Amino acid sequence: MKVGIIGVGLMGHGIARNVLGRGRFELCFLDHPGNQPVDEILELGGTACATPAELAAQSDVVILCVTGSPQVEAILTGENGVISALKPGSVVIDCSTALPESTLRMGEAVKARGGDYLDAPMTRTAKHAHEGQLNLLVGGDEAVLDRVRPVLASFTELVEHVGPLGTGHRLKLLHNYVSVGFMTLLAEAAAQAADANVDPKRFVEILAKGGGASVALDRMAPFITDGDREGLPFFVSNGRKDIEYYRTMSEQAGAHKTIADGIHAALTAAVDSGHGQAYVPELVRIFRKG
Repeated sequence: MKVGIIGVGLMGHGIARNVLGRGRFELCFLDHPGNQPVDEILELGGTACATPAELAAQSDVVILCVTGSPQVEAILTGENGVISALKPGSVVIDCSTALPESTLRMGEAVKARGGDYLDAPMTRTAKHAHEGQLNLLVGGDEAVLDRVRPVLASFTELVEHVGPLGTGHRLKLLHNYVSVGFMTLLAEAAAQAADANVDPKRFVEILAKGGGASVALDRMAPFITDGDREGLPFFVSNGRKDIEYYRTMSEQAGAHKTIADGIHAALTAAVDSGHGQAYVPELVRIFRKG
């Protein structure tokens, strides 16, 4: 199978290098200013394409790893979009974090062209992407998933089929709401602790021994204790976007979202004050008084 990837950013770069290096599949990628440096991808044999249509025309599997639903829809249905040149029988795998209702619409558009669509959002970090150890939550036809498992195996540790199309993105938003929510709450507590001159190492130690023990604490602790943000290279603006999507999904479902509204307000304040490109652990600093 020939693979194309659109979105060679923090996560997509790791996917691309492993599709080439571990999977040994032919790979093309969309040349885009938002890409991470692609020297390694080119050295491994990857080739650049000027448009999504050009990429789709030479790919059996198209992987999308972009910011969210507006970008996915533009890439698929826009001028020179993927759907305009999609080969019958091709599979589009959307690894982005997107709205389930948009996913269903895009799935129908791909199906009308003779292709298949899977939503396969990721639940790990850029470090895991680089190491080929991502986890995927896959929605869609399980038979289609089985066809592309060899490609997915090149950059994942765990691939879970979670239900029909859209279920992957729904679960990803639920996951990110809990994950980003925990980290936002933790950052606010850590900021207050720092303002009160509580020893940061002691703060982390006490939480780790009690009800505050969590993956969120593990990922935030290096910044709380040593100012090291690199353990979680995830932008505050992306965290806010995920919470926005969760709130939209909740509104469409008629679900409760009071706590989500509070998290969204906290992250929006950080973005509006110029910290959108800070990493989530830096919320500890952003939330401090003064």
